[in-house]
Amino acid sequence: MNLPNKLTFSRILMIPFFIVLLAIPFPWGSWDIGNAELPVAHFVAALIFIIAAGTDWVDGYYARKHNLVTNLGKFMDPLADKLLVSAALILLVEIELAPAWVVIIIISREFAITGLRLVAAGEGIVMAAGSMGKLKTATQMIAIASLLLHNFPFSYLNFPFGTIMLYISLVFTIISGVDYFVKNWHVMRDSK
Repeated sequence: MNLPNKLTFSRILMIPFFIVLLAIPFPWGSWDIGNAELPVAHFVAALIFIIAAGTDWVDGYYARKHNLVTNLGKFMDPLADKLLVSAALILLVEIELAPAWVVIIIISREFAITGLRLVAAGEGIVMAAGSMGKLKTATQMIAIASLLLHNFPFSYLNFPFGTIMLYISLVFTIISGVDYFVKNWHVMRDSK
């Protein structure tokens, strides 16, 4: 297994630690960050999330630069992103930092594209992430990190940056989902 694939697997391995930090009410206290409070556990979870999200960029860059792109990487990288983003969004709903309806739409799109990828894989086709999908992922990562940090540093200005980014990511999520199905509808049409 090459380095980019190891980084992808490391991203998957960080998810349980991230979940535990947000699911268990650790008595670590919180910091005053302007018009909000940032629980220390949320800050640590945000750091793990940011590191995990950073591995997404590093593994892709390294794989392309050193010609280490593999079918395993093309399959596992978007799967790792979906697992990380889904876990984060569900936990953001649980801690009341994201509306459930937005999360349902985003996760539904992820399931739909995963289904399309599985049908394509069954036909011997590997679908790599397109530019719209990458933009969707980037805006989701920014939104999630900002919400986990309770909008720090924008909390001092009472500006809901994380929420605005979440809605922007919702738009890109829908557009990129439609784009995937339009460009790859032949996979569904021609599947046996």
